[in-house]
Amino acid sequence: MKPPLFDYRSPSSLDEALALRSEYAYDSVVLAGGQSLMPMLNLRLARPAVLIDLGRVAELAEISELDGGVSLGAMARQRSAERSDLIRERAPLVQQALEHVGHPTIRNRGTVGGSVAHADPAAELPAVCVALDAELVARGVAGERTIAAEDFAVGFMTTALAPDELLVEVRIPAAAATFRTAFVEIARRHGDFALVGVAAAIALDGDGLINDARLVFTGVGLMPVRAREAEASLVGTTGDAAALATAAGLVTGELQPRTDAHASGDYRRRVAGVITRRALEEAMP
Repeated sequence: MKPPLFDYRSPSSLDEALALRSEYAYDSVVLAGGQSLMPMLNLRLARPAVLIDLGRVAELAEISELDGGVSLGAMARQRSAERSDLIRERAPLVQQALEHVGHPTIRNRGTVGGSVAHADPAAELPAVCVALDAELVARGVAGERTIAAEDFAVGFMTTALAPDELLVEVRIPAAAATFRTAFVEIARRHGDFALVGVAAAIALDGDGLINDARLVFTGVGLMPVRAREAEASLVGTTGDAAALATAAGLVTGELQPRTDAHASGDYRRRVAGVITRRALEEAMP
């Protein structure tokens, strides 16, 4: 199919992009990498009057150090983040997750901000942002505000962004030296959207006990889902086999995924327990 007719705008600066977004707030869509938007246009699931292409806004493509953590511009390509030494050092969970995103050709075009703002509940990066306590920076002509990653998704493919705002930056805070992460997902084929995925992050104290744990799942709800009971069960343990088995069992009981054409809710729940244990085993030193 062919996309519907729309007016194409290609701003060369962020200020110009924000002015366009303000002018056409409810009648525009934003093109970042296009890996999700273009199929939606071709299927006519999106029918904008104006398409705002951010491809020439170079200031949104930077990856840089920020207070011991890392800042990713919304237009940073996923492949650039995957290959970044800074991200490998400061936020390895981002790279662990990006290995599962489509194929290299997809990641060459796909952007970090595009994936986060699209808010597909099966996508990897929104879950990673929640697991890492990321802050998402939204900007409009009226100013800038910061949204906690856990508050960013408000429904199925719906975010806290106002119609006249753009997601301009993802900020990942500094982590302790004992912080450990892993990302595991199950898909029918490599590169497909995952049936279930989990972003796991644990922090250890000086005695080798877990003092913080995050288990954030994809594909089990309308947005990234934290398994808080399972997280709490890990705190104070050494992450031994019994503790991991307990956490996996709690995940199986805690999550309530829906059945769809790809898998039943029961199957997703069982798989979530299995990959929880795998991810925690991978994350433990």
